[in-house]
Amino acid sequence: MLRYRTLPVTPFQQNCSIVWCDRTMEGAVIDPGGDLPRIKAAVHELGVTLKQILLTHAHIDHAGGTGTLARELGLPIVGPHEGDQFWIDGLAQQSRMFGLAPAEPFTPTRWLHEGDTVQVGESKLDVHHCPGHTPGHVVFHSAEAGRAFVGDVLFAGSIGRTDFPGGDHDMLIASITQRLWPLGDGTVFIPGHGPESSFGRERRTNPYVSDVSDA
Repeated sequence: MLRYRTLPVTPFQQNCSIVWCDRTMEGAVIDPGGDLPRIKAAVHELGVTLKQILLTHAHIDHAGGTGTLARELGLPIVGPHEGDQFWIDGLAQQSRMFGLAPAEPFTPTRWLHEGDTVQVGESKLDVHHCPGHTPGHVVFHSAEAGRAFVGDVLFAGSIGRTDFPGGDHDMLIASITQRLWPLGDGTVFIPGHGPESSFGRERRTNPYVSDVSDA
């Protein structure tokens, strides 16, 4: 079974998640935006053997620590979709813009696309391309655990911003309703910021994408 622990990192309180297979204890880090000593300490405490870094998208708060962590631990970088190449190219500029330490450049080992899968030990994550917040945003879904790691696509009571370069509000709404809702109301999602929720709860109550607002 897939397990996970979420650590808010960086001044943006971005939800970095450590995920692992409880049978093999092999794992991955999703969106290591920064605070790498804290992330590595948590991995050690959990007894997880990291095998890869997974990225939902390449904004600085999600991807800022990726290059350094990959180099230090010799890890492959998996994701996001090629649509975020320009965000990866601009990480140094993003660092300066927010007054953060310079982000080490990196090149993903593998780009991800709709319908791909990622193996974490004996557990499988299904990949869904969900553009709108960024063009190359992807979501990782564990059917066995009933969990989805959605980055900045959807939040408890809100949705991702679309006013950054490459953002598209209509595309974001379509990603949520066409790619996330079919995963089931009972699916609990871990957003890029803030508390967890479920797709069913957001369909009932989220003012931006609830079924009531669509009626």
